[in-house]
Amino acid sequence: MYILYNILGIVFLLISPFILFFRIINGKEDLRRVLEKYAYYNKKKSDTTVWFHGASVGEIMTILPLVNKFEKDNSIKKILLTSSTLSSASIIAKKPFRKTTHIYYPFDIGFICNNFLNYWKPKIAIFVDSEIWPNMYKKINSKKIPLILINARITIKSFNRWQIFPSFAKNVFNKITIALPQNQETKNYLKRLGVKKIKFIGNLKYFKNDKQSLKTNIQKYFKNRKVLCAASTHYNEEKIIGKLHLKLKKKFKNLITILVPRHVNRSDEIKQELRKLKLIVTKRSSGHKPSDECDIYIVNTYGEMSKFLKLSNVAFIGGSIVNHGGQNPLEAVRMGNYVMHGRKVDNFKEIYKELKSLKISSEVKSIDQMEKVFAKNHNYKASNNKLNKINYLGNKIFENNVEEIKNYL
Repeated sequence: MYILYNILGIVFLLISPFILFFRIINGKEDLRRVLEKYAYYNKKKSDTTVWFHGASVGEIMTILPLVNKFEKDNSIKKILLTSSTLSSASIIAKKPFRKTTHIYYPFDIGFICNNFLNYWKPKIAIFVDSEIWPNMYKKINSKKIPLILINARITIKSFNRWQIFPSFAKNVFNKITIALPQNQETKNYLKRLGVKKIKFIGNLKYFKNDKQSLKTNIQKYFKNRKVLCAASTHYNEEKIIGKLHLKLKKKFKNLITILVPRHVNRSDEIKQELRKLKLIVTKRSSGHKPSDECDIYIVNTYGEMSKFLKLSNVAFIGGSIVNHGGQNPLEAVRMGNYVMHGRKVDNFKEIYKELKSLKISSEVKSIDQMEKVFAKNHNYKASNNKLNKINYLGNKIFENNVEEIKNYL
């Protein structure tokens, strides 16, 4: 199966310039850094103590606290942080790192992976979530570099795909030195896929990320408004939120909805869709303040979601109405919001179960239900006991992850 995988990889490599060209035109790649995906660098070559890899924004936000932790560790001389998307690179670029270098993750082609490892020479490789790359794993293993899969997540869909080629799957997954799954379901799947050492210590997403604050000149425009925040929304969910806004505005005349789409490149499309509903829409990137008549304020900038969640008491968490599996609701909870969500939350089943037990979330199946949840909780204030429980659990999980990583340094 490795032979077939590598043949497909070579075919991809041949057409990759055309794919990258169109992605550059569409604003999804950085022309100045595109060669990093082929393991060609203009940065200084150096040995790396720790290498972290996360695919995109969600994964990077999960591991940034770990990067911050190791930045302060004098025994760690160099940190390499890789990701695959322009959006994640934009967030990383804002961080005042001293010894962390960000580069784009290379294509999973044998010789490219080999060049990458020879260039950066990591002493440990830490992959997050569901980042499984056969050739990179194989090269890491051949160089006897410990490979940790932290906050590992395997869905039933991905598990079934790997089961089509069971021997190939086992050959890939047994390269993992230790896996730290984020839920019991993933733990069971990893065991069946051939991971030799698995330790369940909880979901790292429970740990709070960096504190963020809004500048006063933005915050004051929301001071006299009733705020609904719709976070990490996906295609079609924005239209539902727009219709919800229209219903709620009959009761709450000063309502403004802050909408933070999962993919900010869709903001123009979202704006047009909402304007069809006769809504007044302002984009954050426009630089214009939200007027008193503004209905929807689209936050189409990277890494600012928690800033705006601080302004609301109720938040809808996206990816839960469409067939995506839901997005992480914990940031909204930590910012003091009551959470409402659709029924498709398989990605965060255990987290939502915890929130339901704390009575700080509701599943909604219609706009009418969403209206009722907002009306009931628009003055919601999270109790310190509930927030402390979430934060205590997050801190414990975080320290356990740090300890496990240090065992292999």
